[in-house]
Amino acid sequence: MAGNEMFTQEFWDQRYGRHEHVWSGRPNPHLVEHASALTPGRALDVGCGEGADAVWLAEHGWTVTAVDISPVGLERAAGHAREAGLTITWRHADLFADGTEPFGAYELVTSQYLHMPPNLRERALGRLAAAVAPGGSLLVVSHHPLDLEIPGLRPNVPELFYTASELAAHLDRSEWEIVLDAAPERTARPHGGDEVTIHDAVLLARQRR
Repeated sequence: MAGNEMFTQEFWDQRYGRHEHVWSGRPNPHLVEHASALTPGRALDVGCGEGADAVWLAEHGWTVTAVDISPVGLERAAGHAREAGLTITWRHADLFADGTEPFGAYELVTSQYLHMPPNLRERALGRLAAAVAPGGSLLVVSHHPLDLEIPGLRPNVPELFYTASELAAHLDRSEWEIVLDAAPERTARPHGGDEVTIHDAVLLARQRR
């Protein structure tokens, strides 16, 4: 299994501290696509990083709470929100830790490309699902195992890659409607190299009222 240091505050504080920008600063496309079709309400962004998704949601009428394990990342994200004149609630929390307090109830819970190791995946997804209000939506986007076939594109840690179907298997179908279980293609140009076709694991589920 991938080293546990990948899932610690220290790892992410150091990573954010070494770079002015770790991520692109643009909202993730699957969030934009699917959240645009929803009526704005309360949104929870787990693994918010530098805050691009949280800022986009707030700009589009959502009342946003954004969560991350890294205070360094959260401070950077808060700075972007201040620059945009937006109010967002920032929360320092570890999705995987024992004793993490419940997040509350939201009409949209989103987590974009947050690695979930196999031994913690069911519990982590359960915590995300528990934060969805009745009738609300859960959107989880991850790197698909197909991307492991492209050398140098993703970390060679196969256990951190999974399909949307594998995530959906942890949801009780009597409580959840699976709206989308897919592996859509898109193009990317990794590290300035040639353009390649990549896949995302996209799970969109709606809690039954």
